[in-house]
Amino acid sequence: MRWWLLVASLSTMVVVTIPYSQAGGRHPRPDAESHRGKRKRERSGHGRSRGGPRPLKIRLVPGPNTPMEPMEKQRYSGLVNKRNIQEQRLIYSVIPVPNDPNEATTLLTPEEIQRIVWWEEEERQKEEEHQRKKEEARKKRKRERKEKEERQNKIAEEGRRREEEALRAQIEKEKEEWRREVKEREDKKMQEEKMRKEEGERREKEREKREKERIFEEERISEQEAKEEEEEVWLRGDVFQMPPKELDLPSTTISKAPSTDHKRREAETGDEEEVRLVENRGGLPPGCDISDVTVTCENAKLTHFPPLSIPELKSLSLEGNNISSIPAQAFNGIPSLEWINLRKNQLTSAGIHAEAFKGLKMLRRLYLDGNLLESVPSDLPPTLQELKINENRLRGIDETSFQDMSSLVILELEGNLLSEGNVDPLAFSPLSQLSYLRLGHNYFRTVPQGLPKSLLELYLENNLIEDISESVFNQTTNLNAVSLRHNKLDETRIAPMAWINHRNLESIDLSHNEFYLVPSFLPTSLVHLVLVGNKIERIPGYVFAHMNPGLEYLYLSYNKLDGEGTEPESFFGTYQSMVEMCLDHNQLINVPAGINEMMALHFLRLDNNMIRSIPEDSICDPDSNGDTSLVALRLENNFINSNKISPTAFSCIRAASSVVLKPQKVKN
Repeated sequence: MRWWLLVASLSTMVVVTIPYSQAGGRHPRPDAESHRGKRKRERSGHGRSRGGPRPLKIRLVPGPNTPMEPMEKQRYSGLVNKRNIQEQRLIYSVIPVPNDPNEATTLLTPEEIQRIVWWEEEERQKEEEHQRKKEEARKKRKRERKEKEERQNKIAEEGRRREEEALRAQIEKEKEEWRREVKEREDKKMQEEKMRKEEGERREKEREKREKERIFEEERISEQEAKEEEEEVWLRGDVFQMPPKELDLPSTTISKAPSTDHKRREAETGDEEEVRLVENRGGLPPGCDISDVTVTCENAKLTHFPPLSIPELKSLSLEGNNISSIPAQAFNGIPSLEWINLRKNQLTSAGIHAEAFKGLKMLRRLYLDGNLLESVPSDLPPTLQELKINENRLRGIDETSFQDMSSLVILELEGNLLSEGNVDPLAFSPLSQLSYLRLGHNYFRTVPQGLPKSLLELYLENNLIEDISESVFNQTTNLNAVSLRHNKLDETRIAPMAWINHRNLESIDLSHNEFYLVPSFLPTSLVHLVLVGNKIERIPGYVFAHMNPGLEYLYLSYNKLDGEGTEPESFFGTYQSMVEMCLDHNQLINVPAGINEMMALHFLRLDNNMIRSIPEDSICDPDSNGDTSLVALRLENNFINSNKISPTAFSCIRAASSVVLKPQKVKN
């Protein structure tokens, strides 16, 4: 590139003035310098005479066949070397430029020509350097503008990217929140469905279990009839395992066949009644049976309420069918009914007409368990004394649900959807004679308000009750028994004044809760206390001391009592009253102190513990007067070596056969 630049620069027009003879190719004369100087002195006009010929303008160009040297070799080095000047002079050819022939010319020396060439070269190089710097500056500005634009674009792009990321993050967050809410709703729905399913299965299992227990109990009683009286003495205090007290109602069972003394009267009046019963029997649906004044249509696959017209009928059982509705005036043909059993059907609240039970002036017992009712049927007879609506779908009880039912004595509403939020505090106010109330297997978190003053027994097992306030039992001063098993109570959530001043409360069941201590401030009148299946680790001292006449039945099975769980004063106040005490299935390592002082103790269970020895005075007091009260003692499944038991350790027990020692967890 530099080579061509040099050629271009040497081709530049250089205008100088030289003598014409020299432009014609002749060499100057030796006296040319002196002659030129003389003319300068003689004339003015810078080397030419006035009116003389103008100097000839010439153009210097490279001579033919003249080698060209790079500018790097020619640059400034010729200024200090004359030889270079001479050689450089020979490089150029002089081309005459026509001038005014009248002008005189002034000859230029080779040094001047060379300086002119160098000056031109320097100017050209300066111009090129200036152009180069200008171009570089332009490129730099362009590059800076480009870089600035790129930075601005990058900043803008970064801003857009951040905005997009923030927007995407916000959208993703909203999506995640929406998905979380949807998942929570689905999980909650599934959990509720699972809970309902588990609750239904649990209730079904409990029903089956209760049924099996009932059958087993009946078989056991029938097989051991000879020992029934003695066992009843041992277990007579467990009121929570007994059925509700029977009402003082006239018997609905039919009397036996008349004796021969009444045959004459039967012959006079019985023929007409027998004919009428036989005629009525012919109108019963298949699967039904009639016996005297009782009609039974259980599990007969009925889908509709059967039309009956038996005015003297007292009892009707339609259990285990598929009846879904009861029309108006369905009982018009059987107005003397005293007992109706509609358990395990498909009855709904909408399917029972408002006037379905109208006209039943003698109805005293109505069983509606195991149906699909969502509310208490309206306009029930005011003569009703026993109402059971267990295992339905009751969603609430308002203040009119039991209106005009002041004769009701027994009310069972177990296994529904009731809670303190959907039971009106005034719902039970019309029940002025209510004595027995079952509200178990519902969703109460607190004991319901507004319980009637006449209430004697209250059952709230299998709920979600967490606390007992001071005022909840203020009006129920006649209360005798309370069952709160399978809830979420502990010793810190029972108000000190909740029931301590109750004078009639004798039985409390707090099994399967979350107690770590035997609760204080128990009623002074307490006789039965059941705390089975808790987490009790300690029996505080003097916790029973305020009771009068004293606690008789104490059940602490399946807890966490250990060697430090009892104190010498733990049973203070029960020495003269305790009849039955169960401390089995704990972690006791010795017989608790104070048992040998219980003079009225009949039944003692210490089995399934970690007891290793029976000291001589741990169960029986060697200083006693010889009276024996202990009837049964169970010590099996401990670590007791029977060979090391003192012969007088069981001296207060009536019979040696009443002591159960085998099996043990170690070989004797």
